[in-house]
Amino acid sequence: MTRRLSRRGIAATALAVTAALGLTACGSSDGEGGTAAAGGEPVAGGTLKIAFWPDNPSFTCLDPFQTYWIEHRTVIRNVADSLTDQDPKTGEIKPWLAEKWEISPDGKEYTFHLRDGVTFSDGTPLDAAAVKANFDGAQAVVKETGGATYGASYILGLDHTEVVDPSTVKVVFSAPNSSFLQASSTTNLAIISPDSYKKTSKERCLGQYFGSGPFTLESYKPNELTTLKKRPGYAWGSALSENTGEAHLDSVEFSYVAEDSVRTGNLVSGAIDIAWPRNPFTVEDRELITKSNGVVESRPLPGVAAAFYPNTTAGRPLADLNIRKALYKAFDLETYAKTIYGADYPVVAGAFDSTTPFFAPQTDKLRHDVAGAGKLLDEAGWKLGEGGYRFKDGKKLTLVLPTTTQFGPGAELIQDQLKEAGIELKIEVVTGAELPAVLKNGNYDLTSSYFTRAEPGALQFILDPDYANSKALATNASSPETTAQIKKLFADARETTDDAQRESAYADLQSLLIDQGVVFPWFERVQFAGLSKSVHGFAFTSESFLKLNDIWKQ
Repeated sequence: MTRRLSRRGIAATALAVTAALGLTACGSSDGEGGTAAAGGEPVAGGTLKIAFWPDNPSFTCLDPFQTYWIEHRTVIRNVADSLTDQDPKTGEIKPWLAEKWEISPDGKEYTFHLRDGVTFSDGTPLDAAAVKANFDGAQAVVKETGGATYGASYILGLDHTEVVDPSTVKVVFSAPNSSFLQASSTTNLAIISPDSYKKTSKERCLGQYFGSGPFTLESYKPNELTTLKKRPGYAWGSALSENTGEAHLDSVEFSYVAEDSVRTGNLVSGAIDIAWPRNPFTVEDRELITKSNGVVESRPLPGVAAAFYPNTTAGRPLADLNIRKALYKAFDLETYAKTIYGADYPVVAGAFDSTTPFFAPQTDKLRHDVAGAGKLLDEAGWKLGEGGYRFKDGKKLTLVLPTTTQFGPGAELIQDQLKEAGIELKIEVVTGAELPAVLKNGNYDLTSSYFTRAEPGALQFILDPDYANSKALATNASSPETTAQIKKLFADARETTDDAQRESAYADLQSLLIDQGVVFPWFERVQFAGLSKSVHGFAFTSESFLKLNDIWKQ
């Protein structure tokens, strides 16, 4: 049978530890993609030109299983298909390369029945043996990297994969993993040709693999140009696409532009067709795009919101729960969103963004209340003194926030908000190489992280020390008692096949994270795209990436 996942918590509307990466703002779309402009019947042919933010300088990689960079995952989505697809409106998992599936009562076995006639672009059939080769290859990468590769979080507990018959494959876990069905819809578990795993991990990062998608990877020159070509004969697109056959476009070119103003200028001038920023468009750029008859599309990125995580170890200010509670009241999240990203930008409402399945907003607990913050700080013994800051035993209440880049336009606003409550925020710029040591040594009070995935279990790879990318961050963020509660709630959600129980566990988790001062939401992460008036059929995937199946140019 095909299980329908409960998604009552969805709002309608890498793991990389950094305190500075603002990821976009909102625009004119309904949030779920769709046609950018009425344009009649699709027209075949043409080259779509897209300008991305530059590659991650420390990890340029187009291999599905290894990469976390959003721009790369957009490219992968259109080169390599997945076993399932996820409806961006409902969160429901739908058939794609797999026509149907069964999940064992204990949640340890997933059996996928593959559709016939699918091939990779090298001509190899996409059968059960090919799917097994992918999961075997993924396990080899996990072993090779010691579990550090991004895709490791998607196959947590994978034991082995069995070929039942040429069109049936069984994926077996050592412990229940209820998030795996959603994982099977993601770019990180996109299926590639078995021969691709004869290449090294580095070679696959450079694009040396074959997918089954509507486009083939023609060339990849990191930070210069990525080119996709239409694949003739493609006929197995997801039912969530209007066009399930050959792409309308002949080719797609992705360039890499660091300056937001240059990218927007190129869109308005007609040099490119889509401007895809990592940081938000300014309000002025949005107006410029719409005044030039362009369209602004947007959708919140699902997964962990941009948030701060505290160092609660003994001797640090945030070891005191009252100070952590005061911090919630000191942050003015609504003003931050409107001031930095525009009047229509959504206000973050919890540990997850609003498009995340089982999202349970914690709005009331995050309300701005300077007087309330002051009362809590007074009770904790921190009294107002020189310069409007609070002091205790002659020591100023100072929070240290390390960041790997210049903080950005919101730095002064956040510092001003905390100062209003008497808290000094010191932003210290460190290199990416230095940051892990800073976290490990505990020489900080706040740090920031996020994770893009349409599944709340993604947060365990930030907060559960057993699985976290940064064990230090996860260990320091809460007391041993609270960490044990967090781990139990993740396990309760992960190890059940009952969606109502998953929803209950994730609701309790989201409440606990705020009650115990473990996550300090900063802003809702929203993907933005500026489109020229010639672009039609634009749509976001459930991961808020770009889907090219339906796009055509007039």
